[in-house]
Amino acid sequence: MDDFKGRLTKDGIRIHSQDDFAGMRSAGALAAEILDRIAPMVVPGATTGALDAQIEAWVNEAGATSATIGYRGYRHASCISVNHVVCHGIPGEKKLKDGDILNIDVTVIVDGWFGDTSRMYAAGTLSRKAERLVQVTHDALFKGIEAVKPGNTFGDIGAAIQSYVEGHRMSVVRDFCGHGLGQVFHAPPNVLHYGRPGTGPVLEEGMFFTIEPMVNLGRPETKVLSDDWTAVTRDKSLSAQFEHSIGVTSDGCEVFTPSPGNKFHPTWS
Repeated sequence: MDDFKGRLTKDGIRIHSQDDFAGMRSAGALAAEILDRIAPMVVPGATTGALDAQIEAWVNEAGATSATIGYRGYRHASCISVNHVVCHGIPGEKKLKDGDILNIDVTVIVDGWFGDTSRMYAAGTLSRKAERLVQVTHDALFKGIEAVKPGNTFGDIGAAIQSYVEGHRMSVVRDFCGHGLGQVFHAPPNVLHYGRPGTGPVLEEGMFFTIEPMVNLGRPETKVLSDDWTAVTRDKSLSAQFEHSIGVTSDGCEVFTPSPGNKFHPTWS
C-alpha cells in the first residue's frame, strides 16, 4: 500500500499509506478520549455551552486544534444536538432536562490529522422510545462498519444501515452523510447511509472516511434553522446519531475513534 501513497481513485478518493494510519489513530484517540471525559458532565441542569467550553479547554490542553472553531464561521469546539436536532446543534445557555438525549460531535487536529467522532448521551433517565432509537442508531453504525472491506462498495454500507433502520420502523436521514477525511476535514467520498448493494465506488485499502448515520423516530425530512447550522426533524420527532472515523485495511477496516473507556453507548455506566 505504501507504493500508492497519495494516489487518487477515479472517484477522487485518496488512498493512504500504512504510515498514515498512525496519524489517524492519534487524532482519533484524542477525540474519543474527550468524549469519554465529558460523559459524567452530561446531567440535567448542565448547559450545552458549558460542555463545549470544557471540550475546548481539553483540546487546548492536549496541544491540539479544534477543527470546527473558525470553520465556515463556526465558533465552537463541538456540535451538540439535543432531542429533535439532527446535527450541527450550536452550544448555548439552554439547560438540559431530565430525559433529554443529545449527540456531541468533536473533531480535532493532531499533527495535521483529523479525528472526527460523535456519540449519544442521556441527561438523566432515557424514555423507552429514546432508548430504542439510540440503540437502533448505535447498532446501525456497526452494521455499516461490518460492510467495510476491500471489494465491497459504498452502496453496501448504505444498504446495510438503511435495511437495519427501516426494519425497526425508523428512518434514515438523507440530507447529511459521512465523508472522507485525513489531512483535510472533508473530502470525497460522500458516505450515504442508504443505498443499494453493489453500487457506488469500490472500497480499497487505504481509504479513510466517516460513517455517521442519523436516524429519526419519525420521517427522514429535515430543515435547517435561520442560524444556517442547526438541522432539525421537520416533524419534530427525536433524532440520534453515532459516528466513527475508519480506515479500510487489507481484510476489513480499523476504527480510529474507539472509546478508551468503553463509553461509546450512553448506558455504559
